[in-house]
Amino acid sequence: MIGFKWHRASAVFWKDFLDLRKNRGLLASMAVLPMMLVVIPVGVVASYLRDPKDPALRGMAIFYDPLFPSAGNPAVFLVEKTLTDWFGLFLMMPIFIPILISSQSIAGEKEKRTLEPLLASPVTPLELLVGKSLASLVPSMALTWAAFALFSIAVNEVACPAMPCPVLPNGMWLFGVGVVAPMFALFGNGVAVVISARVSDSRTAQQLAGLFVLPIIGLVGAQIAGVLRAGSAYYALQGAVMLLLNAALVPLCLRLFDRDRMIGRWG
Repeated sequence: MIGFKWHRASAVFWKDFLDLRKNRGLLASMAVLPMMLVVIPVGVVASYLRDPKDPALRGMAIFYDPLFPSAGNPAVFLVEKTLTDWFGLFLMMPIFIPILISSQSIAGEKEKRTLEPLLASPVTPLELLVGKSLASLVPSMALTWAAFALFSIAVNEVACPAMPCPVLPNGMWLFGVGVVAPMFALFGNGVAVVISARVSDSRTAQQLAGLFVLPIIGLVGAQIAGVLRAGSAYYALQGAVMLLLNAALVPLCLRLFDRDRMIGRWG
């Protein structure tokens, strides 16, 4: 058996990365979600701080916390809650972008029958899996971290000096984007790999894999409704769950990338 060679895996990575740069439609799709996840919460924060004495804000604060103190600042409370809850939606980015890229990279190549030269090359299934996964994970995490940096700058610009600055980054967000978000990205990539190995076109793979984003939206809806209380421990638990799911996905992905199976079903 040919041993794993990083230079072959990196060659697969660069091939897919260069193909990604040429796909303007996919790049546009990748850019829309980060823009929305930055612009919308900044607008919400600005609306809370525009008139901190608005009586409606206190009513909203009491809805989320019936014990909210009379001397408390409801605008600051709502901003902090918004930023805490929004991280749940922010996690859509590191899970959804790998789904877009991996589905196109694997199912798209099956559809166009461009995997045949790779299958005939000395690249091992593990090198192929690692290279294609890196081509998905590196851009997704780069976008996630860039969006977080822009988000922090924008929030601080809007919130200061109405709140103690800097508002972001704080410990929860740093832990989230540094530890939890990569776990979600690995999961999104793994799901896309498994589904792409089973279907024949990239659009179907993206649609099926995209269904795995719905539970995140449901959890955030429960947070906004006051059913769930988010925080560092809550997001750490989500990261731990994703770690376990990733541990189950890795051997499945490796089994699907067996050379005989790929030649028989993908060639």
